[in-house]
Amino acid sequence: MNPPADHGASTGAEPSAELRVWAVAGIPEVGPGDDLAKLIAAAGPGLADGDILVVTSKVVSKAEGRVLGATDREAAIDAETVRVVARRGGLRIVENRQGLVMAAAGVDASNTPAGTVLLLPEDPDASARGIREGLRDALGVNVGVLISDTFGRPWRNGLTDVAIGSAGVRVLDDLRGGTDTHGNPLGVTVTATADELAAAGDLVKGKTAGLPVAVVRGAADAVTAEGDGTDDSARALVRSAADDMFRLGTSEAVREAVTLRRTVRAFSDEPVDPGAVRRAVAAAVTAPAPHHTTPWRFVVLAGESSRAGLLDAMREAWIEDLRRDGKSEESIAKRIRRGDVLRTAPLLVVPCLVADGAHHYGDPRRDAAEREMFVVATGAGIQNFLVALAGEQLGSAWISSTMFCRDVVRRVLELPDDWDPMGAVAVGRASQAPKSRPARDAGDFLVER
Repeated sequence: MNPPADHGASTGAEPSAELRVWAVAGIPEVGPGDDLAKLIAAAGPGLADGDILVVTSKVVSKAEGRVLGATDREAAIDAETVRVVARRGGLRIVENRQGLVMAAAGVDASNTPAGTVLLLPEDPDASARGIREGLRDALGVNVGVLISDTFGRPWRNGLTDVAIGSAGVRVLDDLRGGTDTHGNPLGVTVTATADELAAAGDLVKGKTAGLPVAVVRGAADAVTAEGDGTDDSARALVRSAADDMFRLGTSEAVREAVTLRRTVRAFSDEPVDPGAVRRAVAAAVTAPAPHHTTPWRFVVLAGESSRAGLLDAMREAWIEDLRRDGKSEESIAKRIRRGDVLRTAPLLVVPCLVADGAHHYGDPRRDAAEREMFVVATGAGIQNFLVALAGEQLGSAWISSTMFCRDVVRRVLELPDDWDPMGAVAVGRASQAPKSRPARDAGDFLVER
């Protein structure tokens, strides 16, 4: 397609009320080593200062020799994958070497000869800079360049193009601190300008028309001047792990939470969100239990005085037990210090077993087994609780000390006689990263018959 007859570039600071988008015709099949800037310039797109070129990543990959002979596309995806985000059947959403989260790591088997796959450009921002500089040298114009690729999106059906590389384009338009037409303050509005431009370019390039480059005119306000200090990198569009609320798929999130569940020995003084604890308890009570019972109760001690009262009483009972065991005062002091983690946490939770609905057989062997079933069910609930806390980015330490002085705990907390405290869980934000956990081979714990 040719450019519109009226192709004056907008140069105002405010966004233009009109955009014109056209595909660049006449670009030949691209091969390794080709100079894309020269090919685009030779096609005569009629570029002007302030125009933005949207270049399909596939032609950039071909020019940069990112064509791989591969009969096994899955192996190529494995090689480009840094982290699996979600998996369903044969489909994988992964984080790739460029830091992008997308299907199949961006490895593409379309628009390339059979038996080969296309990998994404090694550094899409650098690729965009090279094309921009080449066009400036060839045509003397200051244009922006976006490298685009096709993405799926959470919550939405269908695919759209987004910017994976950028040069000379203000990729984000931060409107925070401004006001809307009614005077309401804008507190969270940051527009992904580069992605919107990439999607506009895709409307005229298409997927099968053999038109790999589009020109967008009328968005000169998004084009940066050389050396003006603006961050024009497409990496600014990638949400950081700390801010990504949807970093993992469902099964991967569960595995990650289980892995993140670590015993924390030192807590910060940051308060714990009561809602997070309630959500963790809701997860806890989904554990299996015998006879359709609900044997879990969680006593939350949020106040400092209630925690101190319980821990002081437990401390005295523990010291008496250790003295009866003949331990030295030095040994007793050392052991008591191990329980200090319960004092440093901003929140203490005492899980309890309540054996309502337990069967009584009158046979010691069967009654013991019945008790064990309820203990196992309570343990499963506590594990759910700990994993859910990890999913809330809360640290925890499950200390078994309440089991040694259940009468004391029931008295201090005014619990019913049939509530059995099953340890105490310290909850809070870890004050430091836990030490690395030694790797364990699952095969060491599997026995097949």
